[in-house]
Formats: sequence, C-alpha cells, structure tokens
Amino acid sequence: MKTSKGTIQELTFKSKELKEEVTLLVYLPPAYSPLYKYNVLIAQDGKDYFQFGRIGRAADELHTANKMENTIIIGIPYKSVQDRREKYHPKGIQNKAYIRFLAHELVPYIDESFPTLAMGLGRGLIGDSLGGTVSLMTALQYPHTFGKIMLQSPLVNSDVLNMVHSFEHFHLLEIFHIIGKEETAVKTTAQTIEDFLTPNQELADYLTRTNADYFYEEFNGDHTWKYWQPYVKKILEAMYT
Repeated sequence: MKTSKGTIQELTFKSKELKEEVTLLVYLPPAYSPLYKYNVLIAQDGKDYFQFGRIGRAADELHTANKMENTIIIGIPYKSVQDRREKYHPKGIQNKAYIRFLAHELVPYIDESFPTLAMGLGRGLIGDSLGGTVSLMTALQYPHTFGKIMLQSPLVNSDVLNMVHSFEHFHLLEIFHIIGKEETAVKTTAQTIEDFLTPNQELADYLTRTNADYFYEEFNGDHTWKYWQPYVKKILEAMYT
C-alpha cells in the first residue's frame, strides 16, 4: 500500500502569556477537509518530534492504513535549551505562564483555526523528558481541556509527584507512559546527573492504582531519541485507534 502524505505548515501567533511570538508546526493528515472534525495532538519539543521522532511519517502511515482517527498534530518548537527549561521545568520561571498559554491561548486558537472535536479526550499532549513533564502538569491542571497524555521518559520530581497525589479526576485521563531501564544516570540540560527511572517507577506505581486509563512500559534503552522514536507510531496507534 502506498502511503498518502499529509501536509506540514508553519504558523505564528502572538502570546500574551509568554509575551512573545510563538511558532507552530501544523500537520494536517492526508485527505484533510474542513468538513470533518479532528482530534488535536500538541507536541512539546515540536521540531524534535517532527525531525527525530518522525511523527508526521508515522501519522501518514497510520492514517493511510485506517489505524488512526483523524488527527491534527501541532508541534511547538523551543527557541533554545534555556528557553525550553524555563517553560517546561516545574521550577522554570515561565512554567506557569507556559501552561496557561497551552490551555487559554493555544487551544482557543486551534479551535478557531481548524475543525476540531473541541473536547477533553479530543485533545492530547505528548512530550519527551521535560516536555513530558510539562504535558503531565498541564493535563493535571486542565483535565477537562486535555484528556490524553503521552509521556516519553518524563522528569519526575517532588513537584510532579505532589501534583499527582493531590489530583482527584483521573477518570478523565488516558495516559501512555514509557521509561528506559537504563535511565538511571541521565545528564540533564542543567549539567546534573539524575536518576529518571526510579521516580518514574514511583509515578507508575501510583497511577496504576488510580482509575485513569493507564499504560506503562519500561524499554531496554536510555534517554535518547534512538529509543523514543520507535515508540512514536505505537503511541499514536494506541491512543488514536
């Protein structure tokens, strides 16, 4: 079967929360039409997901094979390593503003610009490492806005665990969560060495006991796109079939 290809366009709009112009990479699936309604998947580390994660190609293959519901993918690239940390890290100086931007600015903009399903389970967040962290934190803060969360090796610290432990609406969420068995000494962008595996296991142990629709898997590998990339297609098929 020949794979039909979607299109990727670049949009920009002004964010009041972030006080900057935000660039978006927008994937529209094959046979996109404004006559149909679409799920929306928002990817932190947006350029990385398209370049290293090959998320557009994975979505093309799944759409062509009728193994994925109609889904628009919105990638949000970061401007620099420092910019990424300030927005994604729980203690980042722009973290709260970034989460508000996602819920209060980006969602209305997408819903106005495209024919979306405009409901919680029609919107997903995906991210690797700190991108996974901010995706989870955003969904915990706005569970009626974002119902699907896809976490690839997220940083999990006390801030994240405290949010999870105080959250009461897991029935609203579908969560796909993976972590590498070799992620015990990860060099972070802050030049520290962190154990990612143990806190993720603690998070998984807790989430397994909630009434979230929850999937967890540990893969043989480390904290790199070499191991994240093969999961992208599996995640899309699992969450959007």
